[in-house]
Amino acid sequence: MPLPEPVEGFDTVLVANRGEIARRVIRTLRRLGIRSIAVYSDADAGAPHVREADDAVRIGPAAAAQSYLDIDAVVAAAVESGAQAVHPGYGFLSENVAFARACAEAGVVFIGPGERALEVMGDKIRAKEHVASHGVPTVPGFSAAGMTDAEIAASAERAGFPLLVKPSAGGGGKGMQVVRSAAELPDALATARRVAAAAFGDDTLLLERLIERPRHIEVQVLADAHGSVVHLGERECTLQRRHQKVIEEAPSPAVDADTRARLGAAACAAAASVDYRGAGTVEFLVAASQPDEFFFIEMNTRLQVEHPVTELVTGFDLVEQQLRIAAGEPLALAQDDVRLDGHAIEARVYAETPERGFLPATGEVLVWRPAEGVRTDSAVESASAVTADYDPMIAKVIAHGADRAEALARLDGALAETVVLGLDTNIGFLRALLAEDGVQTGDMDTGLIDRMPPYTAGAPIAAALDVAAAALDPTGPEHPGAERRASALWRAGSGWRSGGTPPARAVSVETAEGDVIAVAVPPAPGASGGAIDARDADGWVWVHADGVTHRLRPLGRRAAMHRRLAARERAAAASDPQLRAPMPGAVVAVHVTDGATVATGDRIVTIEAMKMEHPVLAPHDGVVRVDVAVGEQVRRDQVLAHVALVDAAAASDSPDDSTADAHEASAPTS
Repeated sequence: MPLPEPVEGFDTVLVANRGEIARRVIRTLRRLGIRSIAVYSDADAGAPHVREADDAVRIGPAAAAQSYLDIDAVVAAAVESGAQAVHPGYGFLSENVAFARACAEAGVVFIGPGERALEVMGDKIRAKEHVASHGVPTVPGFSAAGMTDAEIAASAERAGFPLLVKPSAGGGGKGMQVVRSAAELPDALATARRVAAAAFGDDTLLLERLIERPRHIEVQVLADAHGSVVHLGERECTLQRRHQKVIEEAPSPAVDADTRARLGAAACAAAASVDYRGAGTVEFLVAASQPDEFFFIEMNTRLQVEHPVTELVTGFDLVEQQLRIAAGEPLALAQDDVRLDGHAIEARVYAETPERGFLPATGEVLVWRPAEGVRTDSAVESASAVTADYDPMIAKVIAHGADRAEALARLDGALAETVVLGLDTNIGFLRALLAEDGVQTGDMDTGLIDRMPPYTAGAPIAAALDVAAAALDPTGPEHPGAERRASALWRAGSGWRSGGTPPARAVSVETAEGDVIAVAVPPAPGASGGAIDARDADGWVWVHADGVTHRLRPLGRRAAMHRRLAARERAAAASDPQLRAPMPGAVVAVHVTDGATVATGDRIVTIEAMKMEHPVLAPHDGVVRVDVAVGEQVRRDQVLAHVALVDAAAASDSPDDSTADAHEASAPTS
């Protein structure tokens, strides 16, 4: 392969980001012969991106506000390292106009658009008004301020039904009314005004076209400083959960060649309207029933998380294009040079527990093994630590195929082969999502994931149970006195005896959900069938077998008996008196004091991790005892508080009652 043309003016570039995007930018810098400088917080001192860069600079403690978001620290690192430019990646400071200005003042090139583009597109309302004046379609709508009902009706006819009538003031969905025909409009206006006046003291209304079953389509653009703007086709980003993209693909199965050309022209017009420079993404909303009609949402003035799918179908390295544009080079491609080859689909792998409402997960990655034959952009390696300090995305798995069906199959196979042991991930959920009929056929909208039933991982397969059961240490604490047995043969616990076939060893295995399963382990267990396993510090065995990962714990007879007794008590009780942390994180609030009487659903403690707060609520009426303090770091399932039933609490005040604490201590996780 011939060496790429050098990028004139840049011999050192600082990457002002972390994780998989920092590694991905460093990869292109190395290919172009440009020296890379990483920045890192204390939490990332041993992170892969720090080791892979040519040099690295510490910029602060773990908190992002004091490190990756510290403009002065990042700019100082660029100046001190001799970097001529800064690549911001995405997130953090990538769309911060103050950061771009600070780079310019320090004589460092910001690899991104100019200040005008950042300011205009950074305000969604201003951006919508701005692009509309340049011929970019926006959601039809109007303000009803000062209009009579007759004037509103006439404007509504021009805007088109169905419409969404909503109060101009306030939010939260209060007062919103869906109007599907002109006949429904009068009643909807009266209701919306009444609710708006009562809730917000202002009955001014807005009316906008209702986009039903919306699809999220975005267009990748490139623009240089010489007036050239091209688009690289569209990406489908409809599969979202809580407005967070989960699966992205290129091209969209809903966009034909004519619509693609019109989408691309609108995106280029939006970029040109602010003299855009670099790589950017213009996002549109499309009705599932009318995919040829689209409306501007916003413009992201940076590289997108999902940019790899565009790279795989076009063959262009978007980071290289960013570098060349920032260095002042004209675009080396015209619109006619852009060809879409096949289909690419990306899945975002998060450290989270889908079974627990997708709460973020943390811990040490005991084993990391990416799939072969696909592209994987990862933030972790074996022995990496995933903390609660940053976003929980740890990798992106991207598959390419000759068509969409092949790309889907390859992505599912790659996810099955991706091994992450030591912390929970959403890989199982991603595979279930890919198997949905709507995903397979391409008949999708942004509500598809919300309509799916709650995710369950399913029972562990026999191969995983066998591996976990075989991990029980016969000389461990589950077998008191084992170290005093006569010989190593006895300590092995193999069941060997003189003459006859040795019996299988009966072992119980606990699942992550608290179930206890009996497993018969043969005295000489056979091959694990390709299973990969690792044991964490808490005694859990993580097993990847047949494309599924399970967290299991082998139990001796005594421990298994205690688990079963506790399960019976739990089934007999109304609810568990122990309140446990649903995720690892920091205690940011304690809402009650010791000895307080609380009611079912009252907030007791709030945990924060990975940009998410989660309140822990009282499971029943009772008297609370708090076991943690604000600022304390807690593990998942750590006991945070106890809520004793009123009768039990009264009984515990009696000096004759010594059983309450023992009972609570044996209760399992609710």
